Amino acid sequence: MWDNPALLRLAANLLFGLSLLLLLYGAVRFVLHLPVFPLNAVELSSAPKQVSQEMLERVVHEQIQGNFFTVDINRTRRAFEQLPWVRKVSVRRKFPWSLEVEVEEHVALARWNSVALVNTHGEIFTAESTQQLPDFVGQSDTSAQVAGLYGELSAVLQPLQQQIVQLSLSPRFAWQVRLSDGMVLELGREQMRQRMERFVAVYPYSLATLANTVKHVDLRYRNGFSAYLPGGAEVQSKRISGNKV
Repeated sequence: MWDNPALLRLAANLLFGLSLLLLLYGAVRFVLHLPVFPLNAVELSSAPKQVSQEMLERVVHEQIQGNFFTVDINRTRRAFEQLPWVRKVSVRRKFPWSLEVEVEEHVALARWNSVALVNTHGEIFTAESTQQLPDFVGQSDTSAQVAGLYGELSAVLQPLQQQIVQLSLSPRFAWQVRLSDGMVLELGREQMRQRMERFVAVYPYSLATLANTVKHVDLRYRNGFSAYLPGGAEVQSKRISGNKV
């Protein structure tokens, strides 16, 4: 190698080029860290409804570090996403010298097992809420399934002007609904929508006058249902044929 001038020149050029790149990198890094590129503002694309201004300002003052070029966008995003009611955050640099933050909040759909909330995407989150919300009961990995059926059954119930105040999914995947008038409906493990549609269709003709008396209705029959008094006596039977499922 040492007696090969061409190879020596090539090695020298490579070392010179590497040194130049390192020098340029150092110079750019030094310039970017100068106080001449301050981060002057953090702008929200829209005003949040649930997240307070105080909590947002705390993140800005305590978590955002660096100037316009050196601020860690991912770290900033994660800091905002730690706030209650925040579902997703988008952060981007905006000239001149500011950050634009877009906050997507959770929209509460129901309470989850009395200890958390479920949003309209069927996701469980933790936050304080004074809203009047239905109760969902189920295993932690079934929240999306419960939220989906809630939407379907709520639409079916609209003609009766009844709301679901509790929707439960047991560990054996059996469904139970409690309505706003206190009536409990057993839907079983299959054809939940169809059973609810059948209940809505016959309710005005068979149960409307007994709504204040009948508190439990078993819809787990293939072609009908049974209604019971609080004491357990069967007061209305619409079973035609088939077994309970």
